[in-house]
Amino acid sequence: MMEPFHSPFYTPTLVAVQGGHFAAEGLDVSLQTAGPNLSTVDGLLDGRVDFAVSGIMRSLDLVDRGGPPLVHFAAVNDRNGFFLLSRAPRPRFEWRDLAGATVLSFGGAPTPYYCMLSVLRRAGVDPAAVTFVRELPVADAVARFRAGQGDFLECGPPVVDALVADGTGHLVASMGEATGPVPFSSLMASAERLRADRATLVRVVRGLHRAQRWMAQAPPDDVAAVLAPAFPDIERGPMARIVARYRGQGTWPTDPRLDQPGYERLQEILLTGGFITRRHPYNALIDTEIATEALAG
Repeated sequence: MMEPFHSPFYTPTLVAVQGGHFAAEGLDVSLQTAGPNLSTVDGLLDGRVDFAVSGIMRSLDLVDRGGPPLVHFAAVNDRNGFFLLSRAPRPRFEWRDLAGATVLSFGGAPTPYYCMLSVLRRAGVDPAAVTFVRELPVADAVARFRAGQGDFLECGPPVVDALVADGTGHLVASMGEATGPVPFSSLMASAERLRADRATLVRVVRGLHRAQRWMAQAPPDDVAAVLAPAFPDIERGPMARIVARYRGQGTWPTDPRLDQPGYERLQEILLTGGFITRRHPYNALIDTEIATEALAG
């Protein structure tokens, strides 16, 4: 399994690995993180990984450019996982505060940016009035923010927690709450893999669903304990708070099936933002039968 970057955002799949839920289905799943020389799309297309955690936008982008379909078969995250920090305290923050300001955006994926555009338009703010800096790796964006550049920074945990803790930034918005429910991340595989290893992928979804059910009732501290080997640099208390925040905003679904309304909401965000040029059928990129079979087993 490949993840696009290493983050507590992907807790359901990490718990499935670290908590033994994949193993309970007879699976030995190793985890690989994408990097500059290997993306989730490339890893799936050339067969170096069997399945990946990734955004539907990757598949939409690929087919929009005439490439082969990469199919999503189980929901991992139902919310945007990023947060907006302000350099100055803004107890009465409004989205119009971004007009005329500079936002250091998350540079690791395009979906957070297009969700931001959607949020601004919904709030009556012209995105053209905001200066977005999108090309920076996270470490460089954080360094610039610490150095006094930019008015706002969009990032995820644990970076957001560290910046708030030392007073560098002030949390003003959850992009998950602002964007609303969208299928942000899901398990993805090539169409060939779905045909050849369908029974195995049913077991993969059963393992994920085991993790989802466990996470839904486990105290945040217990989830943090399972995640500890994957994040040795994050202490148990901060990790438990990260888990509680994500769970409190409905980030992690308990049903792995990807519904069509969510797919269409995400596609509209990407289409309106200009990331894709045309609509693509739900059934071409989404498989719900694997998850349905997994839930019935």
